[in-house]
Amino acid sequence: MKTFSETRAGINRKVNQDCFLCEEEAVGDLPNLFIVADGMGGYNGGDFASKFCIENVKNHIINGKGNSIISSIRSAIKAANEGIRESSRMNEELKGCGTTVVLATIKDDILYIANVGDSRLYVLQKGRLSQITEDHSVVEEMIKRGILRKEEARFNSNKNKVTRALGAEPEIEIDFFEVKLEKGDRIMMCSDGVSNMMDERTLEEIIGDDKELPEICRILIETAVNNGGKDDATVVMIEV
Repeated sequence: MKTFSETRAGINRKVNQDCFLCEEEAVGDLPNLFIVADGMGGYNGGDFASKFCIENVKNHIINGKGNSIISSIRSAIKAANEGIRESSRMNEELKGCGTTVVLATIKDDILYIANVGDSRLYVLQKGRLSQITEDHSVVEEMIKRGILRKEEARFNSNKNKVTRALGAEPEIEIDFFEVKLEKGDRIMMCSDGVSNMMDERTLEEIIGDDKELPEICRILIETAVNNGGKDDATVVMIEV
């Protein structure tokens, strides 16, 4: 397995509210752990929520023993959700803060994925890129209802409005996915500061290029910046 990760603050932002984890080695009972979290909620709130999510999910998994992969991930994300809500109740500056989270772990040849919000995970297999996660966003609901075409989504004024996030509600609904991997597959996890800044054809061309992962991450981030760079941009790349 090869991995590489990179993050950069938006052009006009003083604080990067994205946070990520890229652990190739075991974390608790999980053989590896990869997370991208995109915080929201004011100057301090978003930064706090994304970091809190990463640190608490990791610690919860380390301290949990004997659970299945899905049970362990679900319990960790729910605990992070409760912790963010409690922190926002105790600190007025954090009121209304929250974060998206997309999480992945690979065991044997299976990729296990969990998702809340609109940070994404893609898999490139045999040169074809597929978005595995489904956005929990206003724009995605508009696409499902036929109000908006997918190719128009990243230009819509509602593109940054999520319908699920850690910290938003007492009970959090988490989507889970599984993908069977093959040698040579590439996995890309990102915040919407990357996926909103280019179409899927461009993503496929960059991720599928015959370059090493650090170069691919650099190109993805620079493309996001050159196309506007309004939001923080984070990429985690994994090659099987």
